[in-house]
Amino acid sequence: MMNGVGAHEVVIESPDHNKELYEHDKEHIFTVLKIWRSRYQELGNSSIIKYTQLFRNYGSAAGASLTHPHSQIIATPIIPKNITEELEGFKRYYEENGKCILCDMVPFEAKEKVRVVTENEEFLSFCPFAARFPFETWIVPKNHENQFSEVSDKNLRYLADILKKTLKLLAEKVNDPPYNLILRSAPYFLKKDTIYHWHIQILPRLTKVAGFEWGTGYYINPTPPEDAATYLRE
Repeated sequence: MMNGVGAHEVVIESPDHNKELYEHDKEHIFTVLKIWRSRYQELGNSSIIKYTQLFRNYGSAAGASLTHPHSQIIATPIIPKNITEELEGFKRYYEENGKCILCDMVPFEAKEKVRVVTENEEFLSFCPFAARFPFETWIVPKNHENQFSEVSDKNLRYLADILKKTLKLLAEKVNDPPYNLILRSAPYFLKKDTIYHWHIQILPRLTKVAGFEWGTGYYINPTPPEDAATYLRE
């Protein structure tokens, strides 16, 4: 048990109630991303805050309580359990291979191409191997970066470009599905770390998580990521 300290913020992404994020131009999306980055930076200045989680719930099936386009930021005084477990996985891979797992995964996926959705100079968008959900898509920096708060303006512009493309493809090809967008960034104590690699996960809510998933932690995905990526690309 501990005191309920931290922060919970809502980012209103546009004054236009009926315009989804991907429908805005890249300059507008770049502005939204700069706001995300500035809040990560500011919240990280607090000695109380250990981890900041940004997420975007789109559609009622994904838990959205507001229809107006928005994202949320929650900062906590502890590092969440699943983040700790993910960090341990990144650390094990680094100890065994001498390299960050996403730094290995990105060039492999870019070369194989079968799970790639789209890419630009700085980012790769792909459906990950062993995806948990149909059309699950990750956006990953091609170069190693562990803290979203330290992303340059140049790379934020590339991120705006690929985020727009990816969300547009999902909307147009998969009938505008509800989804959860989750930004994974290293805890604040990991400064300039070589192990963790920040990234974005987009999780369409096309299937229901039920008893088997809750009971085992395993996920049943009826759509192979190779098929999902091909469908989105073509």
